[in-house]
Amino acid sequence: MPLVLLSGQIHDDGMAVFEARPDVTIREMEDNEAATFMRDLPDADALLIRTSLLPAEAIAVADRLRVVSRHGVGYDNIPVDALTAKGVPLALAVGANADSVAEHVFYLILSIAKGGPANDAAVRNGEWNVRNRMPAFDIGGRTLLLIGFGRVGRSVTRVAKAFSMRVIAFDPAVGAEAMAEAGVEKTDDWRDVLAEVDVVSLHTPRLPETENMIGAAELRSMKSDAILINTSRGGLIDEYALALALQKGQLAGAGIDTFADEPPPGASPLLNCERAILSPHIAGLTREAGARLSVYAARNVLAAIDGQLDPAVVVNPSVLTT
Repeated sequence: MPLVLLSGQIHDDGMAVFEARPDVTIREMEDNEAATFMRDLPDADALLIRTSLLPAEAIAVADRLRVVSRHGVGYDNIPVDALTAKGVPLALAVGANADSVAEHVFYLILSIAKGGPANDAAVRNGEWNVRNRMPAFDIGGRTLLLIGFGRVGRSVTRVAKAFSMRVIAFDPAVGAEAMAEAGVEKTDDWRDVLAEVDVVSLHTPRLPETENMIGAAELRSMKSDAILINTSRGGLIDEYALALALQKGQLAGAGIDTFADEPPPGASPLLNCERAILSPHIAGLTREAGARLSVYAARNVLAAIDGQLDPAVVVNPSVLTT
């Protein structure tokens, strides 16, 4: 009987998917220590993992392993090369939290555009007349640039269209025709359009070529009333350059859900920026998304065991043909 290891608790909806399969044994790991992975993984046919770090050395001795199913869509904690060398697919819960992240993107945009935290503080401090300065601005009719046009980018687009925003997107993997069908204009160089857009939202993985892709030069190219949003991965923005730009009033504000170091250290320059709206890497962590993530991750495990894993959800699909 196949053994599925769970690294981290999952929602009851995901457990129900497993419970409907009496031909599979489920075992929760005692902890997420490297030694525990080394001990337990050799007996496992599948691993469903949340945020713990999967040691490459444990994969090397996991001769029965058929799949690693990530409870999410990021995989910074997974040594993909080690899995590929072992012929093991890494499956992601693709699309499970796309709508949740899109909602969070607009929470951040609207918090900045409408002055949410500042207005709340003004009322509590008896500064009612702040309303006479009319500091808020509308986002309707403004231009949004998406860097990355996957499932989250498409969900963000649907919300943006409800606000009558113009949407431009950069994604080398998506053609202009597919973007046009979604009502989006494709750009082949996102830096070329920075000066004309009002909101920039990042939806790309952290890779060597995307590290600090938004730095001092890019921030200088943006409008002084523009908004920068990152709900994707930390490390895409030079945080020191962003803090300086915000302090100088080069941007209207930034909404940051992901950081280069998480949690950000006390010395992080963004922690003292009034123009920055911060959240603890929580964009995709709603109650509904948590349930969906668990179901998608569990289904990926069972699909792999049954030999029916969808290549579209696999990070290293080359292993499926070996």
